[in-house]
Amino acid sequence: MNIENHIIKNFRNIEHMEIEPVNGVNVIYGENGHGKTNIIESIWMFTGCNSFRTRKNSELINNNSEFSEISMDFFSYDREQTAKLIISGQKEAYLNGIKQISPRKFLGEFQAVVFSPSVLSVIKDGPAEKRKFLDIAISLVKPNYAVLLSKYNKAVFQRNALLRQINQTSRGEDLLFAFDEEIARYGGRIIDYRLKYIEDLKIFSSDIYREISNDREKMSVKYINTLKETANSVTAWSEILYNETVKNHKRDIMRISTNVGPHKDDLAIYLNDMDARSFGSQGQQRSCALSLKISEASILKKITGEQPIALLDDVMSELDSKRQKYLIKFFEGWQVFVTCCDRSHLRKIDSDKTFKIVDGKVKR
Repeated sequence: MNIENHIIKNFRNIEHMEIEPVNGVNVIYGENGHGKTNIIESIWMFTGCNSFRTRKNSELINNNSEFSEISMDFFSYDREQTAKLIISGQKEAYLNGIKQISPRKFLGEFQAVVFSPSVLSVIKDGPAEKRKFLDIAISLVKPNYAVLLSKYNKAVFQRNALLRQINQTSRGEDLLFAFDEEIARYGGRIIDYRLKYIEDLKIFSSDIYREISNDREKMSVKYINTLKETANSVTAWSEILYNETVKNHKRDIMRISTNVGPHKDDLAIYLNDMDARSFGSQGQQRSCALSLKISEASILKKITGEQPIALLDDVMSELDSKRQKYLIKFFEGWQVFVTCCDRSHLRKIDSDKTFKIVDGKVKR
């Protein structure tokens, strides 16, 4: 997979930009605040996922415009493809000239993996960030997972609203059973998806961390489930989840919150069987996060058969020279976009094409 042409109009501080990247390493260079990350973000939007920086459409539109438009010519699945995204109050998505129901339809058509400073802190952050990592990674290889997750989150939101009503009025408890069924139906499938993905993640991340650390430590991952039982099928997980939500009615009403289910689960990261978040050094934590993200790229390639685009947004400054070299070496032969502002990092990268960005424009 590779991008052949990318046009950006009225996207954040970029009024108009057209770039024709090469299939190798593309370096986007310039001072902070001039638009480097905006280019990476505009490429990521075609994965079908939300921006990795904001969920507000208004923040993606140039101050002097009512909408932004980004388009791309790319090659994947042995054919030339085109994609366009128009962002105003909503998003309009077009794939190969045909309007799509939503940008989510890009899922499975265009694949990319983004590395950013915030991603490198995933080990230090709480369960919500680890669930977000899992959910995005799985959505890229299983597009229907994103729809499933949306329906599940909606059911949890509605159930919590009903819990608040019951807590305040003592009426409507019998309506909880309908939401229990919805949560169980969608939640059982989500748990099953996550557990299957983690089987691959365990293998890849362990091997990659071993290489990064020169075999000094062992990294392992484990899915922490709020359900106390185990199962080996979607039906079984759904049944267990339903029974738990019903059993917790009184507690949930008191707390005004749904307290079991995949929205409460976690991903534990261990180094030599010790919690990396609590006991790992900053360098070790970054190596763990790097291993997770490189594993995501590897799994994406394994499952789809396509080599995803690697988006490295200002991560070089966050890594020491050894980790920088490993990252660049791993992506040898991939189409890569690297942003940096430090000239010393620019010299360390064997780039095939360089774009200098000044005030939202390519400086030739």
